[in-house]
Amino acid sequence: MRTYPTNSPQAATRLLAMALVADGNYSMTEIRALDRLEAPRRLGLPAEEIKAVIDQFCQDLLSVAHGEWTGSAQIDDATRQALMREVQDPALRVQIMELCEAVALADGHLAEGEADMLDAMVKAWRTVPAAMASATAV
Repeated sequence: MRTYPTNSPQAATRLLAMALVADGNYSMTEIRALDRLEAPRRLGLPAEEIKAVIDQFCQDLLSVAHGEWTGSAQIDDATRQALMREVQDPALRVQIMELCEAVALADGHLAEGEADMLDAMVKAWRTVPAAMASATAV
């Protein structure tokens, strides 16, 4: 996997890409959610560059898996943790969690790979996504 500077828009976007393909693919509903959520503005990258980071992440996944597409759910824990460590800023982490959660739920279904990805972020960052926090508050 390529590396990005800590707290860079590219590092943040790659985590969003990891959530996008956590279930093995992404839908147009999830892609449209990126626009609706204003992900380019919030992450500080033009829409074309966000798409480029997503494409590069998918290429890296294929390379690591020797050409077999498995989505991001099959990333080993050490690699996943290394990618998450590229984002240290607490406010950026919260923003990424919100975007990842919204994208994962955009199609009305939380796949196992998506849930695992969100759980890994919670464990790595000790941050609770909004939907989880409101569900436990009831």
